[in-house]
Amino acid sequence: MTKKATGSKYAEDWVPVKGILNGMIQLESGEFVTGIKVEPKNIFILDYSEENSTIFNFRNFYNSIDYEFWLIVADRPVDISVYLSQLQVQYNNTQNNQIRKLIMQDIDKANLFMSTTADVVDTEYFILFKEKKIEIIQKRIQSLISNLASCGLNSQQVSNNDMRMLLDNFFNGAIETNFRSVMPDEI
Repeated sequence: MTKKATGSKYAEDWVPVKGILNGMIQLESGEFVTGIKVEPKNIFILDYSEENSTIFNFRNFYNSIDYEFWLIVADRPVDISVYLSQLQVQYNNTQNNQIRKLIMQDIDKANLFMSTTADVVDTEYFILFKEKKIEIIQKRIQSLISNLASCGLNSQQVSNNDMRMLLDNFFNGAIETNFRSVMPDEI
């Protein structure tokens, strides 16, 4: 391992990230940062009793976590051109005028959204934590997933791409970086 330059103007030079593997950021201290990605759910469209029950279950869920964790909300850029293409194919293949009108409204809405918004993003939700022992990490991930399922939410362990996206969001304002091997001109 090479010693990092002190006084460097680049954040990457003083961040203790050793690598990303198996959905975990490995730190130079030997600890891993990992967690789960939670699928969003709008609880405010549920009836009043279901909404209150969900909020109560969330409260119990958060109070059951007995270790340090971070709730992260991150925007991931999305290309909706494929979605627009699929809508156009559906429009062309549909003979029913009422359905064609609904599809065209969706196409118009998507085009308006793209023309008025610089970037289209998908908001993602994460619960992350830091730990050294792999067996504790696995137990925590399974516990988070099952406890969130009891709240009516789907979740899964974060992937390498999720962790890279979070680092890109933090360091580069959501601009994706591509890490490649660099070969010197002279050997």
